[in-house]
Amino acid sequence: MRISARNQLPGIVAAVTPGAVNGTVKVDIGNGLHVTASITEEAIAELALTPGDAVTIIVKASDVLIGK
Repeated sequence: MRISARNQLPGIVAAVTPGAVNGTVKVDIGNGLHVTASITEEAIAELALTPGDAVTIIVKASDVLIGK
């Protein structure tokens, strides 16, 4: 898969939590760090995501916000 996004993190699916329309996918990116993404149930099914799957997290955003 070739894409233009440069912010790519390899990881392993740790958990998939279904929802009514969107589910969450928790990905272990190593060193005790996890990234959780909210994606559609349709996307979860199309990708056949299950714990243990090797995946790539792709971040494409024009802004990153931090609040305190």
